[in-house]
This record gives sequence, C-alpha cells and structure tokens, in this order.
Amino acid sequence: MNYQLTPSEIQSYHANGFIVIEDFLSPEELAYWSTAVNTAVEERSGIKIPGKNIRIGDDDGINEDASYFGKVFDQLLNLWQTNKTVRELMINERIGKMAAQLAGVDGIRIWHDQALIKRPWANPTAWHLDTPFWSFSDRNAISIWIALDNATLENGCLYFIPGSHKVTSFDKITIGRNMDGIFEVYPQLRSAKTVAAPMKAGSCSFHNGLTVHGANANMTNGFRRAMTCAYMPDGSTFNGEPNILPDEYLKTLQIGDLLNNDEQNPLIYQTKVVSR
Repeated sequence: MNYQLTPSEIQSYHANGFIVIEDFLSPEELAYWSTAVNTAVEERSGIKIPGKNIRIGDDDGINEDASYFGKVFDQLLNLWQTNKTVRELMINERIGKMAAQLAGVDGIRIWHDQALIKRPWANPTAWHLDTPFWSFSDRNAISIWIALDNATLENGCLYFIPGSHKVTSFDKITIGRNMDGIFEVYPQLRSAKTVAAPMKAGSCSFHNGLTVHGANANMTNGFRRAMTCAYMPDGSTFNGEPNILPDEYLKTLQIGDLLNNDEQNPLIYQTKVVSR
C-alpha cells in the first residue's frame, strides 16, 4: 500500500481540496480488495444500509428524481458492518493516518464506507457536495475513493472543481439530473475550471467533503466499481441530520452531542501523545 504522503501532496490537497494517489494498492492488494467488496455486495442482496429497509434503486430522500438517480450508480453503505474482511480493510490505521494528515486533524473516525458501482450505460453523477448530507458539520471531513476498475473519461471517472472547498458551505443541495444545479447556490463557481481524475485500478483519490465533484455517464458496456470511505474528524458533534445513523442511536442524540460511538463510528487513527 502506497500510504506515505509527501509535504507537497498535503499542500496540494489543502490548496485544491483533492489529491490523486497513483498505485495506492499493489496488484495483489487490489485483487484482495476487489474480492472482498464483491463478496460483501453479494451478501447484502440489494440492501443499501444495514438496519434500514432501503434497497438499491429506492428513493432514499437524497434526490428529487429517484428513477434517474437509481441509474447513476448502485450504492451500498457500511459494508464494514456486515462483512469481516471489509471491516479489516476499513479500520486500517495507515489509511486513517493519511486521512488525518490530509485533513489536518488529530483523530479520524469512519463515517460510512460505500461501494459505488456504475453499471454499463449509467447516468452521470451531478456536481455535488458530501458533508451537507451528513450528521455533523466539519470543514475538514474527507473521503477516500479507491478505483477497483479503471476509471476513465469514457466510463465515468471523477471530476473536481479545485479550490471549491474554500467557497462552499453546508447548504444541503439536492442531487438530481441537472449537472449545473449546484451553481444556483454557488454562482461564483459557474466559470470555474474543472479537473478530470481518471485512475487506473488500484489508484485512489482523497477529497474534502465540501469540494464540488461529480462524474460522467458510463458510456461503455463495462462496470466502473469503486470502494470509498468517508471520514469524520474526532470530536465532531451531531447537527440534527439523521443520514445513515440507526434509529435507535438517533433516539439517544441531541444536537451538539459528541458522535463518539465506536460501534457506529470507530476511531481508526489518533495522533500519539507522548507523555513526559
């Protein structure tokens, strides 16, 4: 695993809100990850989130056009909670350290993982933000996106708007069929330059939860699979948004409460404090 970050990579992330790391996984690691994710996805039998009766293609309230969005990608969340092998991959302290270093925080918790599978001929993913949908509001939230297949210009690789994380806020913007919908809230980004992030299988990207990003349609007859994980800085508090939190856990929370339940959001990295 290519997990050592350079100062220039960290600086680039802070400036642009994203970074691509080539050959993050070795060929052997890629094969292991692919098998683990495929198995975990099959075990779910179409259930998107553990403990919630939502299936792939159902309207989960995130978008305004379920029939369209259901053909953007298959999305299965928190595989780490239902598959032991994926759990071992997700709680990797080395990945947690990378996320913490890039985000500039002392501790990192898993918010949720998700397999994202663009099927052949899938619709594009509109420009959007991540953090406004989550149950905490922190400008340092970060995600990793690992390509399990080659992500190309033809099959729906990611695109980013560099530096947009410095402009955006926590406005919850519906992800629909209109690619330019986000510019109604952030008109100053309408003329911004965009950057494509094609990646060969085994490479990855990290991006800030407030960085504007999206993906093209899959214009091929093949799949574009990715395994991702969103991370929450340790010390984050509940903002009232349910998102993926289980109903029973939600009943125990009030706005402002620490989100420090290790069964739901495990702490996978914390800066070591040397005692004197």
